[in-house]
Amino acid sequence: VQLQASGGGLVHPGGSLRLSCQASGFSLDYFAMSWFRQAPGREREGVSCISSSDGSITYADSVKGRFTISRNNAKNTVYLQMNSLKPEDTAVYYCATDRYYYCSGYYRSWGQGTQVTVSS
Repeated sequence: VQLQASGGGLVHPGGSLRLSCQASGFSLDYFAMSWFRQAPGREREGVSCISSSDGSITYADSVKGRFTISRNNAKNTVYLQMNSLKPEDTAVYYCATDRYYYCSGYYRSWGQGTQVTVSS
């Protein structure tokens, strides 16, 4: 069971990035998926979650209207499209698999993280 996050990098304020989270060893079909982030010296923050059943989605207030989570079960991958990036979005971004098909807040596996740096 492995989650591989990718797509991070250095981007200017106002720019965009798309993060991917590829699962291997199990199918994402039956699990909600989440993105988290952690900036230096700060606690880990939930960014977004997408259920596997009805596609229900939640976002942190700080990213609403700028970030979009999506999933492609055929590719066993979850995405986070990040637009209008701000310096305060700088963090290591992690994906996580929920224990259930809905966004329960209980997780069964975590990816290794990908660094996103927003700077001019």
